[in-house]
Amino acid sequence: MPNQSSDSQELDIEFRNVTKRFENVVAVDDMSLNVERGAFFSFLGPSGCGKTTSLRLIAGFEQPSEGDVFISGKSVVGIPSHKRPVNMVFQQYALFPHMDVTENIGYGLRQRNPQPGKQEIIKRVDETLEMVRLSGYGKRRVWELSGGQQQRVALARALINHPTCLLLDEPLAALDRKLRREMQIELQTLQRDVGITFILVTHDQEEALSMSDRICIMREGQIIQTGSPRELYDEPVDRYVADFVGRTNFFDGDVIDITASTATVKSMSGQVFVGSQPKGATALAKGSKACVAVRPEMIAIKAVDDASHSNSISINGQVMNRIFLGEHSEYLVATEGCGDVMVLSPRSTESMNRSFVPGDHVSISWGPEAALVIGNT
Repeated sequence: MPNQSSDSQELDIEFRNVTKRFENVVAVDDMSLNVERGAFFSFLGPSGCGKTTSLRLIAGFEQPSEGDVFISGKSVVGIPSHKRPVNMVFQQYALFPHMDVTENIGYGLRQRNPQPGKQEIIKRVDETLEMVRLSGYGKRRVWELSGGQQQRVALARALINHPTCLLLDEPLAALDRKLRREMQIELQTLQRDVGITFILVTHDQEEALSMSDRICIMREGQIIQTGSPRELYDEPVDRYVADFVGRTNFFDGDVIDITASTATVKSMSGQVFVGSQPKGATALAKGSKACVAVRPEMIAIKAVDDASHSNSISINGQVMNRIFLGEHSEYLVATEGCGDVMVLSPRSTESMNRSFVPGDHVSISWGPEAALVIGNT
């Protein structure tokens, strides 16, 4: 009898101490992970971090060197990919150019043994076309479709067999920015409608943050942090996560004071910063090296002669560059003793106050609630 997970009623995917080696390369290193049923879960990390290998271990395209993989509470180690209750959507979609949309979507059903009846296949294809908003496109060839429509056909083909889990390997990478954003919304909506687990692999932080219920940040085959998008953005456990998820300013220094919830850091230039310590981060000690992380949107910018800041940290500097991005402006400010600092200023704020140009002398500031103090690793 195959091994069973004790949490089979709640989990769709479980890794128990999974390691995958390719000769001398450890692609996945002692990974233990749970994915709850019905979640939109993402593996996020740079190229070579092990996220695609993790997805292939779920799909059955790879087998673990050590450890166990469970789907719906049952061990699937040794079970080939075509016998697993999962389907995969690839970056290049892998649609058949000689088939029309209906034939592409119904392909998986026609490969079943026993094969469903013709009318059942037609009914299921029509239902799936409607689900992905392609009703009326059944007789079109795939090369007649836009990139977004081809993406929907690939999704429909993967969903028609009613898999327990849908695996998505960078499915939006080939789309332009505008279409990618539209498909992010569509994928979210589709996942809620069908109610099954979606597992996404991506190196795009915006993509993972915008679509996922939970995200697993990976580096060199290991899990660094798993949490909701807000948890990862607001409570990164180390500098790697803070730098990878969103954009962050870092100020290095030494811890000079510790309280139950805050830490005070003094930089090499003598500037003193106060911030909170993220939950789950390695505990800091007085005298240890640390960095203060401040998101650009948490920093206020004003003219030096209007520096009536109520915030505890205030630094003078000079605007080196400004990029207008519609809803906000991005400033690069060269500060006195703290290096270059990025500031995102909402358009609404600039309408009430003023915008700045390169060469302007400014004062930037933030309160202790905007800063995180984390280990400098």
